[in-house]
Amino acid sequence: MGKQLKKIKKTSQLKRFAALSAVGVLLVTSNAGGMAYAQTSAAESLQAAVSADSRTETPQLINAQSIDSVIQAMTLEEKAKLVVGTGMPGMFGTPKARVAGAVGQTYGIPRLGIPSLLMADGPAGLRISPTRAGDEKTYYATAFPIATSLASTWDTEIVQKVGQAQGNEVKEYGIDIFLAPALNIHRNLLNGRNFEYFSEDPLVAGKMTAALVNGVESNGVGATIKHFAANNQETNRMTIDTVVSERALREIYLKGFETAVKEAQPWAVMSSYNKLNSLPASQNNELLTNVLRNDWGFNGFVMTDWFAGTDPVEQMKAGNDLIMPGMGQAEAIANAVTNGLLDESVLDRNIKRILQVVIETPTFKGYEYSSQPDLQAHAKVGRQAAAQGMVLLKNEDGTLPLRTKEKVGLFGNTQVETIKGGTGSGDVNAAYTVSIADGLEEAGFHLNQDLLNSYKTYIANLRSMDEYKIVDSPWGSDFGKLTPPIPEKTLAADEIQSTVKETDTGVIVIGRNSGESADRKNEKGDYLLTDQEQAMIAGVAEAYHKEGKKVAVVLNIGGPVEMASWRDKVDSILLAWQPGQEAGGAVADVLSGAVNPSGKLATTFPVAYSDVPSADNFPGDPAENPEKVVYEEGIYVGYRYHSTFNVKPAYEFGYGLSYTTFDYSNIRVNQKEFNKKIKVFATVENTGKTAGKEAVQVYVSAPDGKLEKPALELKAFGKTKELQPGKKENMIFELDAKSLASFDEDKSAWIVEKGTYTVKIGASSENIKGTASFQVNDDIVVEEVENVLSPKEPIDELSKESN
Repeated sequence: MGKQLKKIKKTSQLKRFAALSAVGVLLVTSNAGGMAYAQTSAAESLQAAVSADSRTETPQLINAQSIDSVIQAMTLEEKAKLVVGTGMPGMFGTPKARVAGAVGQTYGIPRLGIPSLLMADGPAGLRISPTRAGDEKTYYATAFPIATSLASTWDTEIVQKVGQAQGNEVKEYGIDIFLAPALNIHRNLLNGRNFEYFSEDPLVAGKMTAALVNGVESNGVGATIKHFAANNQETNRMTIDTVVSERALREIYLKGFETAVKEAQPWAVMSSYNKLNSLPASQNNELLTNVLRNDWGFNGFVMTDWFAGTDPVEQMKAGNDLIMPGMGQAEAIANAVTNGLLDESVLDRNIKRILQVVIETPTFKGYEYSSQPDLQAHAKVGRQAAAQGMVLLKNEDGTLPLRTKEKVGLFGNTQVETIKGGTGSGDVNAAYTVSIADGLEEAGFHLNQDLLNSYKTYIANLRSMDEYKIVDSPWGSDFGKLTPPIPEKTLAADEIQSTVKETDTGVIVIGRNSGESADRKNEKGDYLLTDQEQAMIAGVAEAYHKEGKKVAVVLNIGGPVEMASWRDKVDSILLAWQPGQEAGGAVADVLSGAVNPSGKLATTFPVAYSDVPSADNFPGDPAENPEKVVYEEGIYVGYRYHSTFNVKPAYEFGYGLSYTTFDYSNIRVNQKEFNKKIKVFATVENTGKTAGKEAVQVYVSAPDGKLEKPALELKAFGKTKELQPGKKENMIFELDAKSLASFDEDKSAWIVEKGTYTVKIGASSENIKGTASFQVNDDIVVEEVENVLSPKEPIDELSKESN
């Protein structure tokens, strides 16, 4: 025994041995010094190390060069198990993972030095169990702002910082692969999971995803972009057939993924639940191989969404390398090889992709995770990002910022029960959520205590009733809490009046939440305000205005709500989104002016739900229990629709106010005729009295040729540094041919058609500050791609000609 231990100590993997044997995970050695892990006791591990001496010829996974020999040494049973997860830890009879709350685990092969990896949910932060049986320590993670809030920063630098913080928690809590970020398009505002996604625009979605992935993976852990592809609703998400044209797919629903792959190369891609043009996404070779790998050059591995797909053999063939969480599919895969229905080389290909990632993971490298990330520092990053993502929608007569130590009447249930983020797998088990009431008080504002206490009492009384009790999620406590919405507190006239007399300003908080597995509704209490909420806004606004005082509304929501019916009654509206655990502090930062709001909408707020281009076909046909959903709007999603068909929104894409003002000048391009690339210039000056940042947007209007074009499309964006009053910044953007191109289905190619192109520099999609134009003299075939993903049925797509 002593001699064997001495041999182990001499290997280059000693640190790995020490770390893993301490948690009951073991190493076996080979001549090459490689090691493998097994879920065994430390004593068993030592015994395995002793017996390993007799297997000196067994290949070991050491580096990329060892992968092929390791695959050759695998049995068919081992191969089949390696491409299937080991079950959902702690559920369905599967043992818990070594990190409680991890939702996925890969199969380890100790004799070949292949470890078992752990995966955990995101994207608003790492979701693991905060407490563990027999352990007095806590394992909270940071709840960051939701993705829609991050996109509203229009700032990839702060998003990358969020990714860096998230990745650090992933690593320090012993997780190898983060199941985030998510970047499906906001096709319809009622998608219950939109809060996990960035935008209605693929450029914004792709750039934000790339920034987050690069931040996460800077820690030496993996990120997973999801859900690939066209997973834009929760209704019947496991079975719905998404029917969409090749052009709409390429330009809208795949474009963000393409950007993320090419600019960040995530370790993994998660295929989606839905069918795509009649074929399950996880069984779609055209999607997972022709597009993802051949067209884009993706070099990581593909995993299924949990329990997705119907045929594990077809998943293997399609290039879905790993089936998660794994529920016995390995036997079917092995039998298929034995019976000649699956070529073993397909397994070898998929395994190689997985192992190329395995060798990069903290577990493989023996990283000794601390379970003690710097949560305090990460909370500060979250608060900074939350404040930058808030959008000032209205601010008449300088209602905001509020004066220091102002007396505030705070109305609305959500001032107390502030919503940090959405529900389901996108929830985060954070140590706390700072309520808006607490945040304002901590910032020095004086809240009317009688009013605040009345809300606390009202909420506590209702929460004591069975109907409104907060309980664990139906999926288990690790998935957060189920918080039934309670009716907005009814305000008596004398209660409002007494508050008005004792305060300087009224602030009303409106809250909404949604989550995985259910879509939102175009009903009161969801997209529409309830009668009680409408009465609260009307009553509070009227009472304050009679006294010559102002009223502001704070929206603590994950997606758009109807606003046209009530916005004129109030003086200011701040869209706070769901800002993470530091919600109240971040709201106070903006309301107080400590942070000048610079967020802008990355998704359109329509006047009415009927103005959404997909309103008539969401969530599909038949509406009660849809089997398929046809994307009849084609490329006209969000602002592309509103600007092209002159449908005025309540607040347009890219819209957002500031406590200061900005002037745009010197808008120009560097050439009148396009030649491979073109530069766009604009000067932005702070013409107000407060330091601030401005998100600058570059739109292009392309000529209609063979291909019909939207009125304008976002092609680039950037954010100024914080400009002091009177200071300027020169912004430079570069557009290449691919960024200008549209997808020609007949040619299976990205094409820039000849004609005059107009560059429009804007503060929003409708607030264009200046234009410049250039000429494309001849059609340019930018990139030819594989002719795939065509729908199996004709689609009567929306067109300018037919409208």
